[in-house]
Amino acid sequence: MHIAILTFNGFNELDSLIALGILNRVKKPGWRVSIACPAARVKSMNGVVIEAQTTLGEACAADAVIVGSGMQTREVVADAALMAQLRLDPARQLLGAQCSGTLVLAKLGLLDGLPACTDLTTKPWVQEAGVDVLNQPFVARGNVATAGGCLASQYLATWVIARLEGVEAAQSAMHYVAPVGEKDDYVERAMRNVMPFLPSPQPNSGR
Repeated sequence: MHIAILTFNGFNELDSLIALGILNRVKKPGWRVSIACPAARVKSMNGVVIEAQTTLGEACAADAVIVGSGMQTREVVADAALMAQLRLDPARQLLGAQCSGTLVLAKLGLLDGLPACTDLTTKPWVQEAGVDVLNQPFVARGNVATAGGCLASQYLATWVIARLEGVEAAQSAMHYVAPVGEKDDYVERAMRNVMPFLPSPQPNSGR
């Protein structure tokens, strides 16, 4: 099971790396979480340089893809050659987007008719792309989910784990990363935001 997190120059560390950390709490043979970049290295909005773990092409074949956000997302969506590489398809994979990553899904035509979540800065750009923006941290319809606000990345990760490995695995991952003394509160909040958007009944594994 491969989950790719698309991460571009100017990326927001909280979006890509919180999701990466939570998703990697699933300890199962074949479970792989990768940072996917358009180049060998990308620099964050705060100057942190990371190396790509996989390519955009490989990411497009992943079982799930999360589109991270950053300060240069408008440049990303304006780059026709780069956008042409993003052959994403909700018919065969889970798709999630964090904050300005929602703009990428919108420009790819993957949010047509779907409401979405994003951060407050990106909101007008997503609306200009013809997408109804909700005043909430997370929403999902079928295999497409979006989240708004840096710390809402925990909800995207929870949703991906719940869809691919089941609710118990998602709860376990969130329980591990939550602050001591607040673990039950964090798990309850995550599941309250995610559960309404999961298929019912939810199997132990598989989409």
